[in-house]
Amino acid sequence: MRLNWICGAILATALAIPALAQVGVYVGIAPPPLRFERRGSLPGPGYAWVDGYWAPNGRHYRWVAGRWDRPPYEGAYWNHPHYDHYRQGWQLHEGHWDHENHERDRGHDRDH
Repeated sequence: MRLNWICGAILATALAIPALAQVGVYVGIAPPPLRFERRGSLPGPGYAWVDGYWAPNGRHYRWVAGRWDRPPYEGAYWNHPHYDHYRQGWQLHEGHWDHENHERDRGHDRDH
C-alpha cells in the first residue's frame, strides 16, 4: 500500500513539473488585425467555429486559419486566443475549450 502511494506521488510530481516550466513567448510588435474569414458549410450537428488567430513565429506572426471543430464535451465553449501587452512585449493566451462562456459572462470584448 505504501509503495503504491509513493509511486503515485512520484508520478503526480513528474506530471506537474512540465506545467510549472511553461515559458511565455513575447513578441516586440503588436499582432496584425484579425482577418475576416468565411466559414465553410457547417460539417454537421454539434460543431462550433474556432476562430483563426495570429501565432508567434520568431519575431513575426503567421496566420492560423479558423476551423469547424467538435467541442470535447457537452456544454463546452470556445474561448478564443487573444494577446495581452506586457512590459516584455505581446503575449499570446491560447484559445481553449472551457465549461463557461467567459465572453457572455463578462461582456468580453473580442478585439483585445
